[in-house]
Amino acid sequence: MEPQRSPLLEVKGNLELKRPLVKAPSRLPLPGSRFKRGLDQMEDVLEPEKKRTRGLGTATKFTSSHPRAPAITTVPQAQGQTTAPKVPKKTGPRCSTAVVTVLKNQKPGPAVPAQKPGTAAAPPKLGGKKPSKRPAWDLKGQLCDLNAELKCCRERTQTLDQENQQLRVQLREAQQQATALGAERRTLEGELTRVRAQAEQGQQELGNLSARVLELEERLGTQEGLVQELQKEQLELQEERRELATRLEEQERRLQASEAALSGSQAEVASLRQEAAAQAALLAERGERLHGLEMERRRLHNQLQELKGNIRVFCRVRPVLPGEPTPPPGFLLFPSGPGGPSDPPTHLSLFRSDERRGTLSGVPAPPTRHDFSFDRVFPPGSGQDEVFEEIAMLVQSALDGYPVCIFAYGQTGSGKTFTMEGGPGGDPQVEGLIPRALRHLFSVAQELSGQGWTYSFVASYVEIYNETVRDLLAPGTRKGQGGECEIRRAGPGSEELTVTNARYIPVSCEKEVEALLHLARQNRAVARTAQNERSSRSHSVFQLQISGEHAGRGLQCGAPLNLVDLAGSERLDPGLALGPGERERLRETQAINSSLSTLGLVIMALSNKESHVPYRNSKLTYLLQNSLGGSAKMLMFVNISPLEENVSESLNSLRFASKVNQCVIGTAQANRK
Repeated sequence: MEPQRSPLLEVKGNLELKRPLVKAPSRLPLPGSRFKRGLDQMEDVLEPEKKRTRGLGTATKFTSSHPRAPAITTVPQAQGQTTAPKVPKKTGPRCSTAVVTVLKNQKPGPAVPAQKPGTAAAPPKLGGKKPSKRPAWDLKGQLCDLNAELKCCRERTQTLDQENQQLRVQLREAQQQATALGAERRTLEGELTRVRAQAEQGQQELGNLSARVLELEERLGTQEGLVQELQKEQLELQEERRELATRLEEQERRLQASEAALSGSQAEVASLRQEAAAQAALLAERGERLHGLEMERRRLHNQLQELKGNIRVFCRVRPVLPGEPTPPPGFLLFPSGPGGPSDPPTHLSLFRSDERRGTLSGVPAPPTRHDFSFDRVFPPGSGQDEVFEEIAMLVQSALDGYPVCIFAYGQTGSGKTFTMEGGPGGDPQVEGLIPRALRHLFSVAQELSGQGWTYSFVASYVEIYNETVRDLLAPGTRKGQGGECEIRRAGPGSEELTVTNARYIPVSCEKEVEALLHLARQNRAVARTAQNERSSRSHSVFQLQISGEHAGRGLQCGAPLNLVDLAGSERLDPGLALGPGERERLRETQAINSSLSTLGLVIMALSNKESHVPYRNSKLTYLLQNSLGGSAKMLMFVNISPLEENVSESLNSLRFASKVNQCVIGTAQANRK
């Protein structure tokens, strides 16, 4: 049977349950920190909110932050039984903890001695004092005690009623707060779902990051050494920074001084601007003067070339090749010029002995001496650079607008092709006049570009074989097929001549010229003769059309540069038996000698100022007529062999060159617009 509870204990038990509602703090998370908590903390926050909605059990959540009511001591019953205050049934775990704490904190009172049967227990005293014992028969005393206790309970009840009213107000506020918390709980549940999804994604990212962490840890070990080096470097940089700071302060002081000086320099700048304007005017004036000096240079250059002669003849003697017989001493002599041995030679003496001639006494006749005079004579030891140095100024005249034509004349094997194109193998020391001339023109054109001139160069390479013009630059299946090429005027009323179906290739560098020369060597007509294993049986004509323009002054100039390698000038032996091969050589020789004779007649006609010049008698003179007239500058190299066996052909070549050297062509005029 359950022991009876004292009314006072029941009231105090209810007080223990209701009092914590007064000052219960909210356990909800702050709005700014709800997203900073983890998944486990979020669930802990939501758990108390679920418990707050359970009715009376919600009140137990607030007991931890309010003072507990004082513990009530046990009151002995009248029947002699000791009763302890009964714990309310429907309390949460925190309420049970509070009751247990109260019971632990109570000091155990002295044991009440067991009453004898038939005696009443004395009423207990309130206020924690030990009640005095009353006999069982003292009912009046017990009644008085109960009345006093009842009075105290009534006063306590009034106080509790007031507290109850306050608690009801607080309860309503708590219910409103619970409603708000419920809405917030639903919001947090949605956020929890989203956070869980993010957590799953985070788990995947965590796995990736774990692998990345392992990799980074490996790199970290490598970087630690680098960090130490960087720390040392940081110390050095800090020291350097202090130095730079010191320098910066100094520079700031200097800057302030400079700013002070700048204000004083404004007037000087204004004066300098006026001076700059004066200098610009002076520069323009000097530009005009420079242009005038350039025109004067061209005039003086042309005058110098005219003083040397618009048609000049150089003689070049090739050296004795390996395997050839050495000529006798005194066969060729090169007398010194008027200035002594340092003066370049201009005379050549050739000694010829005739065994058929003799004296009356039968002694052979002394050798005959033949003296020749030219503008310049190059002995066998002369190099290609020395030869080109003599004609470099003549080549530059083509840039000034004067037509220039350079011939290489002589018998087969006298070194004409070597003089014009150079030797095989690409050795710079043996380069001929053609690659050297174009290199010189490109260089001078580059220098003149600083004065406003722009130049363009177009090259062609043809040969005249048996009075047929053939293109030496024809590629593929057209190699050597020059029968379709004809010499025509560029247009109605134009004096410029072109070769139809021939390639005209723009060139701008030395490599392009080398490629054209290599192709021309493969296509040129050659044959074996008595003087040479591979004799050129045609006249090769390398033409370079030069066009210059000065856009700032509206000036234009243009002129051709012709570099001609003539075929061998040897004569046929009339007593030679003619076979099938010799007949072909005979036709070639006849065509060569005919064109060379026409060249001599044209030069003589120009020298004699004849009204008719036979340009059309030969394809060679017809193609070169614009470079042979009075407005052109012409130079002929007569190449001779140093061998005594070729003395007859050498004399014929020297005599022809002497006649050309005696010719005087009119004053050259530049082709300008």
